[in-house]
Amino acid sequence: MKVVGVIPARYNSKRLPFKLLRNICGKPLIQWTWENAKSAKLIDDLIIACDDEKIRKAAESFGAKVVLTSPDHACGTDRITETVTEIDVETVINIQADEPLIHPAVIDILAQEMTDDPKLMMATVCRRITDQEEINDPNVVKVVRDKAGFALYFSRCPIPYFREPEEPKIYYKHMGIYAYAKDFLYTFKNHPKSYLEKAEKLEQLRALESGVKIKVIETEFESCGVDIEADLYKVEQKIKEMGKV
Repeated sequence: MKVVGVIPARYNSKRLPFKLLRNICGKPLIQWTWENAKSAKLIDDLIIACDDEKIRKAAESFGAKVVLTSPDHACGTDRITETVTEIDVETVINIQADEPLIHPAVIDILAQEMTDDPKLMMATVCRRITDQEEINDPNVVKVVRDKAGFALYFSRCPIPYFREPEEPKIYYKHMGIYAYAKDFLYTFKNHPKSYLEKAEKLEQLRALESGVKIKVIETEFESCGVDIEADLYKVEQKIKEMGKV
């Protein structure tokens, strides 16, 4: 296989406990994520990698392929690495479980980019911010890129800082989906947590501090991650607006 999508699914969450099983318009949150990811055309397989029997049973009930991984993993990347160890695959796409509105085209964009450039170790996507409230929201990660489209930095703070007030202010939101060359996953996993990663609580900074180039592809597709209770209501309203219920 060339490309496998993996949805790392942790049962508990500090900010919103048990969020992946929370009901949204009659389905658990993770089912919305899985159904959208399943529509991607360029992945050869899709797996939910979970740490708890409750998620495993829920995933199996709506027909997902699911594996139960160690509950001791510190992050989703470690859970993914365990999942794909025995799978012969070139590219692994890390699809965030709490992104129920993820557009399948975003997954395909990443899959195509990794296929077209075998030298890439890691890639992700961003979208221009149009909602001004997101600029100062620490739950919305911002990214700045170089002229070739590679990440310079990710931050929970607004970046860049505009010193001159008349300058046009353009910010880009990082969407939490990653593509990795499978072999790179093991290198990444073995790197200790970095200074900036600990400061911002963003594991992609570990790769940047290690000198790894991360391709960041701009997309027009929006998503809506679920971090707090209010996000559940936002997603529910968007699903209704889209006519999916």
